Amino acid sequence: MKDFVYTGHAQRVVFGSGTLQRLGKEVAALGASRAIVLSTPGQRAEAERVATLLGARCVGIFDRAEMHVPIEVAREARELAAKLGVDCAVAVGGGSTIGLGKAIALESALPFIAIPTTYAGSEMTSIYGITETGLKKTGLDARVRPRTVLYDVDLTLSLPVATSVTSGMNALAHAAESLYAADTNPVIDLIAQEGIAAFGRALPALGSADPARIDAARAEALYGAWLCGTALGAVGMGLHHKLCHTLGGSFNLPHAETHTIVLPHALAYNAKAAPTAMARTAQALGRGDAPQGVFDIAQGAGARMALRDIGMRSADLDRACEIAMQNRYPNPRPLEARAIRQLLQDAFDGVRPAA
Repeated sequence: MKDFVYTGHAQRVVFGSGTLQRLGKEVAALGASRAIVLSTPGQRAEAERVATLLGARCVGIFDRAEMHVPIEVAREARELAAKLGVDCAVAVGGGSTIGLGKAIALESALPFIAIPTTYAGSEMTSIYGITETGLKKTGLDARVRPRTVLYDVDLTLSLPVATSVTSGMNALAHAAESLYAADTNPVIDLIAQEGIAAFGRALPALGSADPARIDAARAEALYGAWLCGTALGAVGMGLHHKLCHTLGGSFNLPHAETHTIVLPHALAYNAKAAPTAMARTAQALGRGDAPQGVFDIAQGAGARMALRDIGMRSADLDRACEIAMQNRYPNPRPLEARAIRQLLQDAFDGVRPAA
């Protein structure tokens, strides 16, 4: 066994059905009494429900969270939080809303509670990202990690199947890359494999006509999101995440859909350099080949598999490759411009990775 370092992170996780009803107690446990609720415009109703549960502990709602956390939105939310004199934030939604909570905490160290309604996994990490002048900049800071995460399976029951599939693939990507991270360890390997396996079971069942099977799949998927997010928060990521941040931040592509499309090709790029990780991923999915298995599960669940279908222009592929090559980062296979450009072309065309 190779040497490793494992660092645990203190974070409270509450998982189950109906756990949202515990929110008031969780806010009180933080010693907070003036909370701001964060959401996207489309989840305003959910934010109001959360505000009602908090009662007098809620002093305002900010419902303008956006994908990739534009710096202008972050500044507006920070200013409102300061004006209201809040001592806690509650972010209800997916990665966009939780990312906004992190942007506020980054400058103020304001504690916040995350209530995920998708499978993004951001709630388990100290990774933040803010987009400014067309570039998404990411970083690590312990202040942005939510103090408490409320996983309520009931909040995911109405999540559209298409959104659930791409959100699930986004989460699966965290675990898949953690298996070949330079700083991985046996604990994270186990967590990542179990997270991948959970989504391997859940994603094909989300479109089932059997309500009982769907409910079980929803619980399995949220469980997988917790595990995959934990893996993401414990080790560094590689080529896949760099490409997705580039495509999302610089070309405004939808986050989860981009992860879904790029992942099989990023795995294929690294396959020969990380055979053990690929074998673990394939085994967790019950497939013979990791890149092809990931592609087939996503496609079989109805996901779009070509960047051209989600807004990417062929004319921008060269620029995307240039941006991805600008900053070096750990990856099993060295970064090669020609090979990465071909990876982007394959993802643009939506071809199935070769074995």
